[in-house]
Amino acid sequence: MIKLNNISKYYPSKIGDQYIFKDLSFEIPSNHNIAILGANGSGKSTLFRLLAGSEYPNKGQIVTDLNLSWPVALTTGIHPQMTGRENTRFIGMINGVSDIDAYVARVRDFSDLGDKFDLPVRVYSSGMRPRLAFACSMGLDFDVYLIDEVTSVGDASFKRKTKAALTERSKIANVIMVSHEMDELRHFCDSAIVLDKGKLNFYNDLEEGISKYQSL
Repeated sequence: MIKLNNISKYYPSKIGDQYIFKDLSFEIPSNHNIAILGANGSGKSTLFRLLAGSEYPNKGQIVTDLNLSWPVALTTGIHPQMTGRENTRFIGMINGVSDIDAYVARVRDFSDLGDKFDLPVRVYSSGMRPRLAFACSMGLDFDVYLIDEVTSVGDASFKRKTKAALTERSKIANVIMVSHEMDELRHFCDSAIVLDKGKLNFYNDLEEGISKYQSL
């Protein structure tokens, strides 16, 4: 389970605190692949960052007994001065991977970085960094994968690879996904959470959730 207990989140401004969520309590159902939907400014990205632990609520807490991934393909955890290999080993170690060498080999193979795997990440192109991060994510076993527009990563060939890998993962784990592509959400998700005016509503049927979102 993932529980939001009396969450408040706001950002200071010249005209006062701007609340995204205020005294919000909500339980995200388990065993679902969930699309996060909402109009621009409704708080989708904020909710995603709160779940990922990259931001914290101003009040309240998020409680879970699940092992959540960091946002898949987000590169903030990749150190630019370290090589791809060094980053991979470090990520494997802090996540308790038992066979680091095998993990590194899987990441190197999946990332398609070739010899650049042993170069510092600071020399990588903007497309290479998320490929490394995605490969590191897919090499770890999480209960829930947090996915934000991830299939936009890389060229057409790598996009096909990411879609296939995530499809396989979604059969044995769950995903929570933010995407503007409805076809992508329909491929991965079976249900939806719709954000509207600081409230969250769960729809067990994805199409019902999409219809609600499109009517906002």
